Amino acid sequence: MYVIIMTTISVTDDVKEKLLKIASELQIKLRRRVDLNEAIRFLISERERKPQLLDAACNPTPEAEAALQELYMERKLDEERFERKTGIRQRRTD
Repeated sequence: MYVIIMTTISVTDDVKEKLLKIASELQIKLRRRVDLNEAIRFLISERERKPQLLDAACNPTPEAEAALQELYMERKLDEERFERKTGIRQRRTD
């Protein structure tokens, strides 16, 4: 006899909908019922089989540094405009 210990997790409605969609796609592919636990197990196994996909998605694009520098420059210009309009000098943290 096996005892299966289960726990409850909370997810938002949009995550639940996506998880249900993945489970239904698995049911079609496997031609049998699939519960949410199996759908989560499938997602975990996909992550473990193809970690390079996650790594690639987490690496910044070559344009990211240029975009970051542009954001810093725009922020500096915004602060200068604010100082000119209000006469209030903001404390810079950089």
